[in-house]
Amino acid sequence: MPRGLFISLDGLDGTGKTTQCRLLAAWLRGQGHSVTECTDPGGTAVGNVIRELLLHHRQDLSLPCEAFLFMASRAQLTAEIIRPALAADHVVVADRYVLANVVYQGHAGGLDPAMLWQTSQFATGGLEPDLTLVLDLPADVAMSRRHGPADRMERRDAAYQARVRDGFLKEAKRQPDRIRVIDAGQPPEVVHEAICREVERALAAGSRA
Repeated sequence: MPRGLFISLDGLDGTGKTTQCRLLAAWLRGQGHSVTECTDPGGTAVGNVIRELLLHHRQDLSLPCEAFLFMASRAQLTAEIIRPALAADHVVVADRYVLANVVYQGHAGGLDPAMLWQTSQFATGGLEPDLTLVLDLPADVAMSRRHGPADRMERRDAAYQARVRDGFLKEAKRQPDRIRVIDAGQPPEVVHEAICREVERALAAGSRA
């Protein structure tokens, strides 16, 4: 039987990702789709506890510990929220997913990206988005757009943030059929239109098998 579509949005903090997730979900509902929105890390009772540790814990976490915490939150999110939503023919819109782990702890942090992809297969049972949209901005521009107190990830220096951006672009180049890059330097409404065009193509290709 057909299953719903799984879309994730990713990119540096400050690229407008969360706003665009909300706009996309509203647009999809307007097109008649049932939509489930979720945030990674978080989105479940267990995941929210882990999110607090990851973003606001005052002590240092080793990079492998950090990576496994992200995976643990995602494992619960996938089992509790995403898989049931897809089985109910919903379109799932996720604010981040596995790609963020691969980029932040892998390309930028120094862990092996291939090993992180492999670990994610265990954490999620092999579930990956049908389409991931990376909102792209130079690191300095993204950092200048942030508001409010910085979390643990945002407090990392400009060189780290630049490696994050490079990691997103490398993964998009490696998987162009599944990861598409959107210029986030355009006005929000233009970014939204570009996202909707990509999602329309994914919807036209059909639901998950």
